[in-house]
Amino acid sequence: MKYKMNKEEIMKILPHRDCMLLIDDVENNDGTAIGHYTVRGDEFFLKGHFPGNPVMPGVLIIEALAQVGAVAILDLPENKGKTAYFASIDKAKFKQMVVPGDVLML
Repeated sequence: MKYKMNKEEIMKILPHRDCMLLIDDVENNDGTAIGHYTVRGDEFFLKGHFPGNPVMPGVLIIEALAQVGAVAILDLPENKGKTAYFASIDKAKFKQMVVPGDVLML
């Protein structure tokens, strides 16, 4: 079944809140999840990374991706009410910078 969750629905599944909720919506299509996050430019992490040339830190891009994965698995009936924790990632590579105005598709 295909459906889309907004931020309020995501917050019913994840414990994250502003300023650490890094996804705006999630589309779920029979086990395949795609999340989106619009980098607005006023996020706390852009103030110091890097002043005058704001770039979203790679570690937060990975966190956003982990949040989408967590929504996908915690939305399954057998995982309702559980908490998912990010454990590790191997060989992550970033192909380009993420700057204000960009929309991450995760």
